[in-house]
Amino acid sequence: MPYQFEEILETIKMTEIEHFDIRTVTLGISLRDCADRNIEVTKQKIYEKIVRYGGNHVKYANEIERQYGVSIANKRVSITPASIPFDSFSADEYVEIAKTLDKAAAEIGIDYIAGYSALVQKGFTNGEREFLKSIPTALTETQRVCSSVNVASTKAGINMDALNMMADAIKQTAENTKEQQSIGCAKLVVFCNIPEDNPFIAGAFHGITEPEVVLNVGVSGPGVVLDAIKNAGNVDLQQLSEVIKRTVFRITRAGELMGRQVAKKHGVPFGIVDISLAPTPAKGDSIGDILKAMGVEDVGAPGTTAALAMLNDAVKKAGLMASSSVGGLSGAFIPVSEDQGMIEAVERGNLSIEKLEAMTSVCSVGLDMIAIPGDTPASTIAGIIADECAIGIINDKATSARLIPAYGKKVGDVVDYGGLLGKAPVMDVRNLNSNGFVGRGGRIPAPVRSLTN
Repeated sequence: MPYQFEEILETIKMTEIEHFDIRTVTLGISLRDCADRNIEVTKQKIYEKIVRYGGNHVKYANEIERQYGVSIANKRVSITPASIPFDSFSADEYVEIAKTLDKAAAEIGIDYIAGYSALVQKGFTNGEREFLKSIPTALTETQRVCSSVNVASTKAGINMDALNMMADAIKQTAENTKEQQSIGCAKLVVFCNIPEDNPFIAGAFHGITEPEVVLNVGVSGPGVVLDAIKNAGNVDLQQLSEVIKRTVFRITRAGELMGRQVAKKHGVPFGIVDISLAPTPAKGDSIGDILKAMGVEDVGAPGTTAALAMLNDAVKKAGLMASSSVGGLSGAFIPVSEDQGMIEAVERGNLSIEKLEAMTSVCSVGLDMIAIPGDTPASTIAGIIADECAIGIINDKATSARLIPAYGKKVGDVVDYGGLLGKAPVMDVRNLNSNGFVGRGGRIPAPVRSLTN
């Protein structure tokens, strides 16, 4: 569809008054041709390819920012899941690959590079086992590398052996980075039904069905949606849904326009626009505040999950009308540390981890950026992740867990990372023993709904 002059004016209004930005333009780069038996040759190929394709990424995005007057908050890169092309390497060699990714990211001027990842929902290769062992050290010895591991899917069920390894990896990463408030865990996410084209860090990677290089864009705009809801006044819920849809339509159109322009400068294909509403710690840029504007007293009140479901549905409907290239996660994110409204609800005692889990059944991701006591056992962490994966496989949707067992911290303490990662109050976790269940290992079979052929 051609862009109308009125849409341009609306975008200018969103930018200047409602603090609209494009959350990320993420350049996906295939590393499948970088494998070599010699680790030093492999590292050189990885570095050269990322620098060759990504060297102008920040420059091009900045040029489009200036051209359209809309901020692009993050310029990032994702790669082929590292465990796939480099399957023959040991854990120590994987760490060397992570350091190479970190070096390349620094060279091209980006803050994070994602795709230090594995897809092990049905089982492991020997190389994938080595990869999972490498994660705590890799995240400790790098600054910019983000890791994600898919341990479950609707088609495969839940790989409990992989899930238990990831719970141990989270604990070890928290201890390794204890001097930085266990920040390594903020760069590690465990997924069910992970999408191949998600542009949002830390769960981004360049899927194996993707082209050689592709540009994906993640839009946001909670502040724009919040203002629209406030201005709508006392309308009924069906009318309110229409208000949200019209607003997200404009956000999506602006995001795709800018993403396509960045892709054009690169000379690479445009992939998808992820229409997720991604909050920041800034006041008014909050999913929690949106839910309160919809009418619940605070996040966690009865009706919160229904309000979030309605918001998510309106976002998806609007995005699909605005673009034929919608992908990624596309919905509403509910991270605690990155959302001021969520933080305040936790601090007031109105939002528990159990209520958050219920909300993840209707949002676009899962338990995201949740700080929990540092002495939480690995088996309890495994149980929490298993619950999230169960929601994902039964509902055939992406779910995830980015948990931070903050070393030395207890309920009521706070971890504060600054910037977009924000601060998270340490939440209470029920430490009832889960080991008798998760410790059985094996694989929880795929559900009946997996039989779709």
